Amino acid sequence: MWNQTGLIFKSHPWHGVPIGEQSPKIVTSYIELVPGDTVKYELDKYTGYLKIDRPQIYSSVCPTLYGMLPQTYAGKRVAEYCNSKTGRTDIVGDGDPLDICVITERIVPYGDILVNCRPIGGMRMIDHGEADDKIIAVMNDDLVYDERNDISKIPESIIRRLKHYFLTYKQNPDEKDQNTVEITDIYGREEAYEIIRLGREDYNEKYPGLSVTSASTRPDVEFD
Repeated sequence: MWNQTGLIFKSHPWHGVPIGEQSPKIVTSYIELVPGDTVKYELDKYTGYLKIDRPQIYSSVCPTLYGMLPQTYAGKRVAEYCNSKTGRTDIVGDGDPLDICVITERIVPYGDILVNCRPIGGMRMIDHGEADDKIIAVMNDDLVYDERNDISKIPESIIRRLKHYFLTYKQNPDEKDQNTVEITDIYGREEAYEIIRLGREDYNEKYPGLSVTSASTRPDVEFD
């Protein structure tokens, strides 16, 4: 019954949208924020609607499409992987879907959309002691980035802009402690695949029975 609801009702972007049959090589991402947005949009986890999280108080804007990977969850496996890579033992998962930044040459004017993309790497980000990885991908079939199959093939200027955005977008000049977010390293495609796999396992444990693997699991219905 869960798989049939998408034929009648709008699917919940986190729980009702398949990540894709070719995951982790090609994944479906849900885009919340686009470059130029001066308001920070975020998926309301309960209703599935896109909501305003907060105005962007300062001048930082995200340089790429930004959103999340459906049916993933940063739980104990994602946290344990982050601990193993950083030599720490205190990091926990942030309890959210995995975040994703999608690079494209094209202008996308608004969020609340689904985009097929190819993960090519990621940033290991820790926010207030929580694993908050940012998977980095390129839009599928984007002619400019189509052959950029690893983060090492992406211009360094784009990676620097992403790092600057995530290290500063929560900063408040009136607060004394600004060192709550850190990016420990940039990793490549194979590691991004592993984190997506772990995020899928964490999701299936957290929400057993909800996973929709592909649209093909829904009944065949023809529309005129």
